[in-house]
Amino acid sequence: MVEADKTIVIAGAGSIGCYVGGCLSLAGRRLILLARPRIQAALRQGGLRITDLEGRDRPIKPEALVVTTDPAIALPRADVILVTVKSGATEDMAALIRAHARPDAVVVSLQNGVDNADRLRAGPDGRTVLAGMVPFNVVQSPDGELPLRVHRASDGKVMVEDGAAGLVGLLGVEGLAVETHGDMKAVLWGKLLMNLNNALVALSGLPLATELSDRRWRLILAGQIDEALAAMKASGIVPARIAGLRPALLPKMLSLPDWLFRLLARRLLAIDPEARSSMWDDLQRGRRTEIDELQGAILRLADQAGTPAPTIKRIAGLVREAETGRHGSPGLTPEQVSARPDDLRSA
Repeated sequence: MVEADKTIVIAGAGSIGCYVGGCLSLAGRRLILLARPRIQAALRQGGLRITDLEGRDRPIKPEALVVTTDPAIALPRADVILVTVKSGATEDMAALIRAHARPDAVVVSLQNGVDNADRLRAGPDGRTVLAGMVPFNVVQSPDGELPLRVHRASDGKVMVEDGAAGLVGLLGVEGLAVETHGDMKAVLWGKLLMNLNNALVALSGLPLATELSDRRWRLILAGQIDEALAAMKASGIVPARIAGLRPALLPKMLSLPDWLFRLLARRLLAIDPEARSSMWDDLQRGRRTEIDELQGAILRLADQAGTPAPTIKRIAGLVREAETGRHGSPGLTPEQVSARPDDLRSA
């Protein structure tokens, strides 16, 4: 069904979208980037620079990129649509796809959260929509830096739901490893467990590797994962392994002393020293975060299952408070994040 001459549209060319799209463009795939005006202006002026953890540094000239802000231009030409918008924009993108894309276009969700593919499927057209998962972190250069640089700061293979012949061959290119998985629901719930750390990076302002190397932060993450696993178990959800570990073992590993954690968790710590989370980036840019799709998903599950989730609830509240304040990351300490809300306000 999918050959290399098919047109791929990146629906939401931010950090992940530009990295994925850049790798596909460099491999000669026919590509259209559907982007915000800020990204479009940067790409048209200076092009794109794709770098990664392995040391690749690959420029793409502006004239080699097709970029637009108009979905009515991009989506009708798509054979494959890779949705990379933030989860809060999923319904809006679904409506645009229904309005403009051909019924035979294959849609793949490459988003955080557990239900975006279902939300993209909503509607009467019955098109093929596949769940996907991006395991790695991508860092975008500061506003004004040209060319726009997107840097893959960690490792891992993109996983996509089986359901479109040849899709892995189309998307799997240099710098972008792709494979299918038979149980994407388990994969997405497994990734959500580790994505609970995004909020801690956002609240601390620390690079991901620095934050994970500090047991005080890991204990907070372990507490969140314990609460999430209890809600999942009560709901009959079995998350996939993470970095080779059974999810039930994650809180134990995260609770180890720093020296032992660094020794045993090399795979988790194989991260660029400056990498942070997309939630941190959202706070810095004054944008809405994905807290409702990450911590919020667990809170809804826990509420339905009748299991407690006080740590997750507290962290979600702190992120929403930072969103409202629009002053970037609040730079909290582990002790401040762990404190009761009344204690935090008096600190």
